[in-house]
Formats: sequence, structure tokens, C-alpha cells
Amino acid sequence: MLSVNLGPLGLSVDRLLVMAAFLAALAIGWLVGRRRGVPRGAGIGAVLPDMLLVGLVAARVAFVAQWFEAYRAQPWSMLDVRDGGFTPWVGIAAALLYAAWRARRLPAVRVPLASGLLAGAVLWGGLSAAVHLMTQQAPGLPETRMQALSGAPVALAELAAGKPLVVNLWATWCPPCVREMPVLAAAQAAEAGVGFAFVNQGEAPERVAGFLAERRLALDNVLLDPPGALARAVGSRAMPTTLFYDARGQLRDTHLGALSEASLAAKLARLKEAR
Repeated sequence: MLSVNLGPLGLSVDRLLVMAAFLAALAIGWLVGRRRGVPRGAGIGAVLPDMLLVGLVAARVAFVAQWFEAYRAQPWSMLDVRDGGFTPWVGIAAALLYAAWRARRLPAVRVPLASGLLAGAVLWGGLSAAVHLMTQQAPGLPETRMQALSGAPVALAELAAGKPLVVNLWATWCPPCVREMPVLAAAQAAEAGVGFAFVNQGEAPERVAGFLAERRLALDNVLLDPPGALARAVGSRAMPTTLFYDARGQLRDTHLGALSEASLAAKLARLKEAR
């Protein structure tokens, strides 16, 4: 499973794991602080949210600095964190340094904070390992049969042909799908060593062809999946979803939501390294 729907909101599993770890750390830290008689306003609740904010800002700044050229043309896009562009290890290091600084100034919070962080780390590590194991045991490229715009049957393995493959699940009515399409089109034209497949979910050929013509998008490997079978096969409940398969057909990365030039470049770089 790649995503979970909470009402109309689709959340990726990795973000849900971070949320679960944060809540676990907050709960355990609060319980430990209560038992130790830590006064209100001086417990883990006064530190953990700030840690999260510091970590996110540091991770974003580091990512933007690394991929600055991709953001140069549209500086405002540096603030659009919906593209998922973060450097996790920088964020974790910054958050821990901030926690150490706060713990030094607030001795009463040290044990609750350490207990909460340990609980959150254990939960996140265990769940992440389980998700990773499930991903590694997946059979590889789904065998779902789809159709080209011409009506010919197509399978993803035929398009991969021994190369890494990026599979984008999209629809014309999905604003983030429309927003990221030029970015994916440019990458397809530039990346000769990586295959791209654009799998439309649930729409008629006429609708898809009209959309591509209206937007003047010259895309190869536009496929039709009227029943949404591929989304069910990979466990995606939201669009756009982008899947990154290595040359052996193993799923290496996923992205839920619109990709920016920078976030796509970062994922393609990791996909090439996986060769």
C-alpha cells in the first residue's frame, strides 16, 4: 500500500509513519513527564513541535541548496513544499541539535524528551522496516495489461525493456497531475536511459487525446487503464502517484502528489545510482 485516504485527503504511507512516530513520542514523553511531576508548559509538548518545525525547515533549505538551479527560474517554488523536496538526514540532525539545546536549558524535560524520542524512533524504524520488506518482496513490475491510445494492448515490462522505468498514474481532472505534466514531459525528452509511462486512470481515449492536444504535450507511452487496475495493483488511492522502478523491475521509490523539476531530478538521480 502506497497511500491511505482520510476522507477526501490522500496521504502517503511514509508521511503517515512520521505522523505516527511524532504522536507516539508526544504521548510517551507526556506520560513520563507526568510521572516525574514536570509542570505544564515545561514538558515535551513545549519542545517536540518546535523540533519538528526546525527539522522540516532545515531539510527543505538543504534540498533547495542542493538543487538550486532547478528552482532558479521560479524562486517562489522554493516555498512550495508540496513537491516533497527535503533532505531527511539534515533535518534529523538539526532537530536533534535543537533538542539538545532546549534540554540543556530545561533540565526537567530531559528524561521525558529522551523517552519520547526513543519511543518515536523505535516505532518509526520498526514500521519503516516492515514497509520496506513488503516493498522488496513485491513481484516487481505489475502485470496489469493496459491499452495504448491506438487501442493496442501494452504491459509495463514491454516498455521497460531492461531500463529503469518511471510510471505516472494520472487523470485530466486532477489539478496536481496537470501541473506536473510539463515537468515529466521535459524529463522524458531529456532522459534517454530512463523509460516513462503515463497511465491514465479511468478516462476515455477521446478525453485523453483531446487533453494532450489542447496542452500541446508530446508524450510517448501514454496508456489507458479504464478500470484503474494498476492503481489497485500498486496500492495507490490518490493521484498523481509516480513509481520509480529500477532496471530489474524492482520498485525503488514512490511519490504522491505533484513533482517539481527539483524533486523529480533528485529521484531520477537515486534511480540511476540503483543501477
